This record gives sequence, structure tokens and C-alpha cells, in this order.
Amino acid sequence: QVQLVESGGGLVQAGGSLRLSCAASGRTFSSYVMGWFRQAPGKERDLVAGISSSGGSTLYADSVKGRFTISRDNAKNTVYLQMNSRKPEDTAVYYCAAVPNVVVRAVPRVKDGYDYWGQGTQVTVSS
Repeated sequence: QVQLVESGGGLVQAGGSLRLSCAASGRTFSSYVMGWFRQAPGKERDLVAGISSSGGSTLYADSVKGRFTISRDNAKNTVYLQMNSRKPEDTAVYYCAAVPNVVVRAVPRVKDGYDYWGQGTQVTVSS
């Protein structure tokens, strides 16, 4: 089992940058596939980006490609989401998620593909 704690959220102006972090507990972080999701008020929780357990494979939502970058540091048990060129529509609660790599063949694109979730961090982009 793994526990996830997000940090780094806040208020940023459109066009600005922000980096989110997700710290995981446990000794087996490197065996988990990780994902970042976001949920705006009244909307579904959607994938933003995902990364394989080794970091060698990533995927992104079309809406963030070229602006956001997911990465991980297995030595620090942390996954990051670098967000550049922020837009007001990026405003949402951002969640970190994890699933053991033995459970999935590829990085899941839907929330049902993940077993563990953080509490979320609010990101607000002002225009």
C-alpha cells in the first residue's frame, strides 16, 4: 500500500508556471505507475498525465501536451507535474494517483485504473 501527499498548488496568473509534487510513502515507489488527474467543479476527474514505474513512458491529455511535463524521482519517492503556460481552464483540484505496475500493462488513462489517491491540491489560474 502507498500513501500519497500532493503539494505545490496555489494561485498563478495565466501564462505562469507551477510545479506540483506528490510524495509517496513506502519502499516500493519504483514499482508503481503514477498519474496526475484534475477535477474542476461540476466536472469529471480526468487524466492530465501519467508515467510508468521506470519513468520511461509517459502520456498526456491533449489539452496539456506541450505545456505540462510529468516526471519522477524514484530515489525521492516523488512524482512531479511541471505546468507551464497556464490557462484559466487549468483551474481545478489536482490529484496524484498510483497503481502497482504488476496490475497494469500500460499507464492507465482513466481514474478507475488507479488504486491509490492523494487528497488533492487546488490550482487556480487567474486571467
